[in-house]
Amino acid sequence: MSASSVPLADTVGLLERAIGYAICTARRLSPQLMTSPTPCRDWNLGTLLRHLNDSLAVLHEGFDTHRIGSGTGADSDADPVTTFHDRAWRLFGTATAAAGRTEPITLLDRPLATSAVAAVGAVEIAVHAWDISQACHHTHPIPGDLAGALLDIAPPLLTGCRRRLFDPPVAVSPLAPASDRLVAFLGRHP
Repeated sequence: MSASSVPLADTVGLLERAIGYAICTARRLSPQLMTSPTPCRDWNLGTLLRHLNDSLAVLHEGFDTHRIGSGTGADSDADPVTTFHDRAWRLFGTATAAAGRTEPITLLDRPLATSAVAAVGAVEIAVHAWDISQACHHTHPIPGDLAGALLDIAPPLLTGCRRRLFDPPVAVSPLAPASDRLVAFLGRHP
């Protein structure tokens, strides 16, 4: 199932749920934890959070202006925890407002289905929220229904870019919870 074939309201719903999970997981964030290691190779929590903040800004830009590419990024001098919360809530509101629109989002003069952008955002945010929970030593699995839905759409989303973005899948039992299967698919050890 491709993300562009999933109704926009459904993928925006996944994005909203991923943001909610991320906000809940990030409650344990503090400046003292920024040097903690994460499941992302060579990244500490501060690096991961700056990356996630950049992703939130790009997604917000896409849903707000229907274009991606102005170079909006995280302010490296700002508190990454505060920036995360501000950008997550802003994206939540913008994505919710976009649920009824059909206009594509343009990336480098290439139109993308808004549903595909929402789906990519949902996967990105959910898996990095899981990474945050691991770095904070607070196991908070991705909710099963969200992880299951993301497992349905993630494989076609990652075609062609998997090697650049994720480690190879980790073997887990097909009977493992959906959260474990999703993070394993994305190269993490549940």
